[in-house]
Amino acid sequence: MAAIEKIMTPKLIIHGGFYGELLPTSEIKTAKQRSLQLILEKAYAYLLEHSALETVTFTVGLLENDPLFNAGTGSQIQNDGQIRASAGIMDGTSKKFGGVINLQGIKNPILVAHRLLDFEDRVLSGQGAFTFAHEHQFEEASLETQVRRKEYEEKLAASRTSTVGCVALDSEGRLAAATSTGGKGFEIPGRVSDSATIAGNYANNDCGISCTGVGEDIVSAGVAVKAVTRVSDGMDLDQALDRTFAELAEFDGFAGAIAIDAKGNIRYRESHPQVVYGWHDGEKTKTFE
Repeated sequence: MAAIEKIMTPKLIIHGGFYGELLPTSEIKTAKQRSLQLILEKAYAYLLEHSALETVTFTVGLLENDPLFNAGTGSQIQNDGQIRASAGIMDGTSKKFGGVINLQGIKNPILVAHRLLDFEDRVLSGQGAFTFAHEHQFEEASLETQVRRKEYEEKLAASRTSTVGCVALDSEGRLAAATSTGGKGFEIPGRVSDSATIAGNYANNDCGISCTGVGEDIVSAGVAVKAVTRVSDGMDLDQALDRTFAELAEFDGFAGAIAIDAKGNIRYRESHPQVVYGWHDGEKTKTFE
């Protein structure tokens, strides 16, 4: 008798960076909660009919289109007055990683990162990333909002550490992760964030993780790739995250992470509260409080 293929209950977790970004007011908090819930519902409905890889791309695209979040439209402005966005995506099944770094003038960086999975050169930066996006007819747009311009002109001292991301487990047990960021704001042009590296975004057959926070801290701790590798080496997801965040704490690193493992366990961790996140496990949803 042929073996019956196990059908997984699809799982999904998303994050919208840290709540303090865009100034921690109750009005903004409520708006982010409402937006995150709507995106979570749309994303889970999409996951029921699509692969994990397709879903993380779709979901991060929705987050990029929402000016409340620091990715795509609403990205932070660098110290020369320009916006440069980055995004990364990883397919846990094929083990392929695609990314764009410091991409200007393209509405959805995550779509470009996804497209690069089909090419030999899968991480592009700067003008090369833009040329690729333009040649493949991705939508061009200004990513600036009035809020971001006001922040830039006033040089606000608010936390600028947010990103958006998604990890999905589909019905066939495939995992994928995607992350997109508009940067930390006022950075030196050319600065590289963690989002388009395996430190901030990583997935394999065992686990997927997307990070948010201070990119330099996430890279120093290798958060995503370390935690996923530890799961592959036999740790359960909680142990892997605890160990990785303990290492991050050794230098007071600022980070948050969302994760799903192959067993369907959904987790998030944060070193400095509060990550804006939400998840759907097939029966219920939860968003940050």
